[in-house]
Amino acid sequence: MVFTAIVHFWTAPGKEEEMKAVLKEAAAIYLKDEGTLNWFIMQDSKDPTAWSVVERYEGGAFYSTLLTDGYFIQSLKLHMENPHFKKFMTNVGPLEDPARERQILTHNEL
Repeated sequence: MVFTAIVHFWTAPGKEEEMKAVLKEAAAIYLKDEGTLNWFIMQDSKDPTAWSVVERYEGGAFYSTLLTDGYFIQSLKLHMENPHFKKFMTNVGPLEDPARERQILTHNEL
């Protein structure tokens, strides 16, 4: 089974190029993680401040289980333990639009 996370978020106006660089660097690093199948970056064609990242991992789990029970599929655990993960979150935060809430959708592919 494949576990997929789709993250939607928005940059503050004028921060699009910085976000693009941060995301490209992250994708190059995360694609090397064991169990990471894909890490796609997308920028909205009409709103350049709108982004989506589609992350696909080997294994399967429900996000509510991840949050409440502390259960992680191994490949997602490896992703979050990557030393770049904290740096990535620190770099992305100041670029995001504080007026827009990040959306995270999670799915088990059929």
